[in-house]
Amino acid sequence: MRYFPAFLDLDGQRVLVVGGGETAARKLRLLRRAGARVAVVAPRVVPEIESLAAEGGLDWLPRGFVAGDVAGCRLVHAATGIAAVDERVAEAAQAAGVPVNVVDRPELCSFVMPAIVDRDPVVVAISSGGAAPVLARRLRARLEALLPARLGSLAGFAGAFRGAVEAKIPDFAGRRRFWERFFDGPIADTVLRGEVCSARERMLALINGGAASRAAVSAGAAPGVVQIVGAGPGDPDLLSLRALRLLQDADVVVYDKLVGPEIVDFARRDAQRVYVGKSKGCHTKSQDEINAILLHHARAGKRVVRLKGGDPFVFGRGGEELAYLKAHGVEVEVVPGITAAAGCAAAAGIPLTFRGEAQAVTFLTGHATNGEPDLDWAGLVGGRQTLAIYMGVSTAGTMAARLIEHGLDPATPVAVIENGTLPNQKVATGSLAGLETLLRAQGIEGPALIIVGEVVRLAEEDFLPAPLTAPLRALAG
Repeated sequence: MRYFPAFLDLDGQRVLVVGGGETAARKLRLLRRAGARVAVVAPRVVPEIESLAAEGGLDWLPRGFVAGDVAGCRLVHAATGIAAVDERVAEAAQAAGVPVNVVDRPELCSFVMPAIVDRDPVVVAISSGGAAPVLARRLRARLEALLPARLGSLAGFAGAFRGAVEAKIPDFAGRRRFWERFFDGPIADTVLRGEVCSARERMLALINGGAASRAAVSAGAAPGVVQIVGAGPGDPDLLSLRALRLLQDADVVVYDKLVGPEIVDFARRDAQRVYVGKSKGCHTKSQDEINAILLHHARAGKRVVRLKGGDPFVFGRGGEELAYLKAHGVEVEVVPGITAAAGCAAAAGIPLTFRGEAQAVTFLTGHATNGEPDLDWAGLVGGRQTLAIYMGVSTAGTMAARLIEHGLDPATPVAVIENGTLPNQKVATGSLAGLETLLRAQGIEGPALIIVGEVVRLAEEDFLPAPLTAPLRALAG
């Protein structure tokens, strides 16, 4: 992070804008909305700036820039579009220790202007550090569509009751619980519908009637909850909206090796993070220890997110944790995730089912306790089906041999997808008979998904019927 995000109070502060064109006008609109006293230096200005100056809405100095103009300014904006002038403005501002922004010249800026979503007092700022301003504006447009128009009214409504809630609920954890429930509850919905008077009456009744205290029992006494959440196959963009919201509400995040740091970072900053990752031959925590950690934090009244790669109920031992916690009286919620077979196959352009080629998909694990997976080999070779093998890199040779022994064609195509959906994804294809050799030649050690079946051939673009070619190319990225 090169630029540190911050919000400045410009109310009543002098801000200099050098330039009188449309770009300068756009800058001063934002600055005036923030309450700044704007001064414009430019020999000529667009009618909008001229009118504002005539009305007393800003100071216009109808001349060229001089270095002394930056004195006493909180910020400086250079927007002339003339390279030599903008460079002089930047030099003068930096010499005076005044933050400066030069339009389209990030190398001259000491701060950058973000794309802004304004729901005053809620303000969202998006910046690309000057690298891709169009991308920042596109993100702003998406957020504009997502955020309710009356979000600012909701923030102001909550702010008006902060003192009353603090007086009623003295402990911080209890207040946080109250506000979390408020923003998810019916009173907040009433505000967002514009029915502020009705919402105020209901809020006063809630606080004065003592329900606030009951709704916000201190964290130490309140019952905790564990949410077993699927983080998907790796790409943070594949995380569900429900999973994202729970992460941002969690007190404790307990996460696995397959969950990348980009996903864990979605948790709020003050959440406790507990790593319990496992890898072959190196178990940081046993399953019993993980169960005990979840129970301990839940009994302490915490909101615990148990974050698992893929889907928690597909070779994730989520069912075991669910049963354990329920047996100990803990409230549990399960949030599904995109499992590795679906996510990795899509990223590699391999359909798991295909009319005439595969009418079924079998998920199986290559994990073995005594050297060989305990599987129904005869059942796995029958019918037109796709095999999606999890945790099978170390036992791939044995599994291939058993499948061939029980009748599967040695020439059956296979694909190995390592780090599926991630930027460093690797896809290697070959035959079932050569699976172990393929893994060694490609240096694949995992995490990886192995797909066995005729559908692997469909990743070859020329084999596909014309209508499917474009979608699969897009999936393959």
